Amino acid sequence: MADDNAVNSRQREIATEHVLFKLMEYVEAQKPGLLDFIEQSLDHLGDPADDDTKDDGRVREIAQRMIDGARRQGTD
Repeated sequence: MADDNAVNSRQREIATEHVLFKLMEYVEAQKPGLLDFIEQSLDHLGDPADDDTKDDGRVREIAQRMIDGARRQGTD
């Protein structure tokens, strides 16, 4: 049986990512520059974990992929 907390967290993450992604696309279309602004902030993004799962680079990679996806989608 799946862990209810893990399932709820996964579903919340998927929904949040979708809404954020669509918001990024919409705002970028209305006011170009948002994605550049977010991209310039990635150096300050980090993983708050304090154990061996901490991976700042992976967190930045995920954010960069979201930005890249919003750029691609916005050109379609």
